[in-house]
Amino acid sequence: MKLILFDCDGTLVDSQHIIHACMANALRDFGYDDPGGETVRSIIGLSLDRAVARLLARDVDEEVDAIAARYKEHFVVYRSNGGAMEAMYDGMEALVRTLAAQPETILGVVTGKSRRGLKTILGHYDLERLFVTTRTADDCPSKPNPAMVLECCRETGFDPADTFVVGDAVFDMEMANNAGATAVGVSWGYAPLDHLKRAGAHHIAHNAEELGDILAFQGASDARLAQ
Repeated sequence: MKLILFDCDGTLVDSQHIIHACMANALRDFGYDDPGGETVRSIIGLSLDRAVARLLARDVDEEVDAIAARYKEHFVVYRSNGGAMEAMYDGMEALVRTLAAQPETILGVVTGKSRRGLKTILGHYDLERLFVTTRTADDCPSKPNPAMVLECCRETGFDPADTFVVGDAVFDMEMANNAGATAVGVSWGYAPLDHLKRAGAHHIAHNAEELGDILAFQGASDARLAQ
């Protein structure tokens, strides 16, 4: 038996352009310049207040909280105006459905998104029922704090040693290692490969098929030994 916890943005779906647009608009509303797509990609995965604070190179304060709230307003406007849903990466929907059908595998999501945002995406692709456990920025401290992973493990009865964390960000790899889980990086997301490796990735997958092969081990501890 194994628990597989997926990140969302940059791992399941490609949301960088929407996040960048909403973040740039929120920052401009408070007199700040657009930080640029590359810089915004570097903070995707953090909880929203932590992401804004990092972009502004300071701690979370009242203005950071206000900018984070404005970001949410821009995102709601985007959705209300019929903005396109975040696209799933090639092969990921099929992989999730295949894994969910395996009796020895339990799936979950650990994400810096809000619960509302996660529910919208999973509901759109009819995947919500396949994820037994989920933790969001509304539930736990921001990555790389291990709370999301540890709470999912407690909820499902798994030891972190039998848990995979799949993500595209340095924060995902650090969170996995902080929790004692196996960190699996994906190359199609927003962090350079060398950053994922330095952050403690046990494995790197370059496409959904490779990811499926990595996750096919009997357990996360076996996968770690086999690298």
